[in-house]
Amino acid sequence: VQLQASGGGLVQAGGSLRLSCKASGFRFSSYGMLWYRQFPGKERELVAGISSGGTTNYADSVKGRFTISRDNGKNTVSLQMNSLKPEDTAVYYCKRDSTVGLWGQGTQVTVSS
Repeated sequence: VQLQASGGGLVQAGGSLRLSCKASGFRFSSYGMLWYRQFPGKERELVAGISSGGTTNYADSVKGRFTISRDNGKNTVSLQMNSLKPEDTAVYYCKRDSTVGLWGQGTQVTVSS
């Protein structure tokens, strides 16, 4: 049972990145999925979520710029990040939305000004 995140990197302000998180070992389609991010010295904050039925929600700070989606056939949840800002620089984590939490490893996103 695991989540494997990928897709982070270095991008200039205004650019785009797409994060992916591949699930294995559980029935992916039955769970909501979440993306969090963590700034240095801060607690993780919720960025976006998608329910098992496809309903999405976003933090105000990323609304209109980030899009979360899922592909149940590929057991993957993605986060498309557009119009990136330096303040989006953080380590991004995917998480299964369940009582027993399951986190992916973080992936670093760095946005240069």
